Amino acid sequence: MNSSLSGKDLLDGFSTSLTTLLGGWLKQGFGPGADNPVFGAVTWADLGVMLCFVLLVLFVNLVALAYVRRKLKQSATAPEDQKMSHHVFTALGKPLYVLIWIYGIYFAATPLLLKLNPNTGLRVIRDGFDKLFDLGVFAVLFWLFFRFTHVIEARLSLWASKTNSKFDDLIVPLLGKSLRVIVPVVGIIFALPILNLPAEYAGILAKGSSILLIVAVALILFQGVNVGEKFVLTQYDITAADNLQARKVYTQVHVISKVVYVIIGLFTIASVLMLFEEVRRLGTSILASAGVVGIIIGFAAQKTISNLFAGFQLAMTQPIRLDDVVIVEGEWGRVEEITLTYVVIRIWDERRLVVPLSYFIEKPFQNWTRVSAQLLGSVYLWVDYTLPLDEIRKALKEIIEPHPLWDKRFWNLQVSDATEKTMQIRVLATTADSGKGWDLRCAIREQLIAYIQKNHPQSLPQFRAQLDGGGSPAPAKA
Repeated sequence: MNSSLSGKDLLDGFSTSLTTLLGGWLKQGFGPGADNPVFGAVTWADLGVMLCFVLLVLFVNLVALAYVRRKLKQSATAPEDQKMSHHVFTALGKPLYVLIWIYGIYFAATPLLLKLNPNTGLRVIRDGFDKLFDLGVFAVLFWLFFRFTHVIEARLSLWASKTNSKFDDLIVPLLGKSLRVIVPVVGIIFALPILNLPAEYAGILAKGSSILLIVAVALILFQGVNVGEKFVLTQYDITAADNLQARKVYTQVHVISKVVYVIIGLFTIASVLMLFEEVRRLGTSILASAGVVGIIIGFAAQKTISNLFAGFQLAMTQPIRLDDVVIVEGEWGRVEEITLTYVVIRIWDERRLVVPLSYFIEKPFQNWTRVSAQLLGSVYLWVDYTLPLDEIRKALKEIIEPHPLWDKRFWNLQVSDATEKTMQIRVLATTADSGKGWDLRCAIREQLIAYIQKNHPQSLPQFRAQLDGGGSPAPAKA
C-alpha cells in the first residue's frame, strides 16, 4: 500500500511540476494577460496548460496507434507459430489507448485541482477525482489482463496442436475458462481497497467477493472433472462392434463423475454457508446433537442412501453397464442412462422404464450382454410327423449360411419335443448381438414356414380322423 501511495505522490509531483513549467512558458509568451481570471481562480494560463495536455495526449495516442498498427501489420504475414506478437498487440491496443487518455485527463485536470482550496468543501471534489482516477487505471489494467488470458489460451492451443496427445486439446480450453473466471473475481477483490467504502458496505462486498471466489473455484473443479471424464472416455470407442470394455469404463466414469459433482456441490454450498455467522452457530448446535439428528436423517433418507451405495456398487461390480441389453420386469431394452439414484431402460418400442438402482442389487434380472454381446437365438415350430427332417436341414442351411445376420459360428436343427399330435423342432443360430439375433430368428421362422407351405403342406400341424365300417368316426389321431 505504501508503494502505491508513493507512486501516486510521484505522479502528483510530476504533474504539478509540469503544470508550473507550462504555465510559466505561457505567461512569458502571452504576457501578463495570461494571469487574468476566466472563471473563479482559473486563469487563461491554466486553460492553456489544459489545452497543451490535451494536444499532448492526442499526439501520444496517435503515436501509440501508429506503432501498434505497424506491429500488427508486420505480424499478420508471419507463420502461425510466430504470431505471438500479433496476439499480444491485439490485446494491448485498446486498453493502451484508454490508459493514455486516463492519464491525459488527469494531467489536464491538474491546473484546476491546484486551484481547489483544501480547507473548503472543494477538497471532496479532488478526493473523488483521485478515486475515479485510481478506479479507471485499475479497470484498464483489469481489462488488459482479461484480454491477455485469450493470448495465453491462443498460445497454449498452438502448442497443443503440435502434440499428438488428446489431453492437451482438453486441458487448454479448461485453462482458458479458468483464467476468465478467476481474473474477474481477483479483480473485484483487489478493487475493494481502492473504493475505501464504509465498514458496513465493505463487509458486505468482502463477503460477496468471498462467495464469488468459492463459486469460481467450484466451477473450475466442475470443468476439471468434465475434462477428466472426456479424456478417459476418448480412449474408448463405445460405437465399436466389440465395445464391452468401453461400456465398462463408460459406466464407471459416468457414475463416479456424478458422485464427484455432488461432493463438489455440497462442499461449495457448505463453504458459502459457513461465511455467515448465523449458519456457523447453527452448525455448532447441529454437531452438538449429531447423534439424534443422524438417526432421524438416516431413517428419513434410507432409500436415497441405499441407492447411493447401490450406485457405488454398480460402478465397481458392474452387473449392468451403459448400452447393456437387459430383461427387467418382463421388458426387453437397453440401459440408456445410469444416475446416482435410478437407471433408465430404453425399451424396444421407445418407451422408457425407470428403475431404482437398488433393484439391480436386490432382484434378479437378465443381462444379455454381461460377458459378450454374442447371442444364441432359437426358433420353435410345431409340425407334423411326416415332415422329412433331412430335407429341412438342407433347406435351413440354404436359409442361414448366406444370411448376413448370421455370425458363422453355429447353427443346428433338432426335434425338441413331441406330443400325440405333432412334434416340435428347434432351430438354433448365433448372431453378433441381440438386435441381429431377433431379426435373424424372424427371418428363419418366416422362410422356414414358407418352405414347408410350398413343399410339404401336408406336414403342417393337422388333425386326422379315421372312419370305421359303420360310418362312425374313430378316435382322432394325430
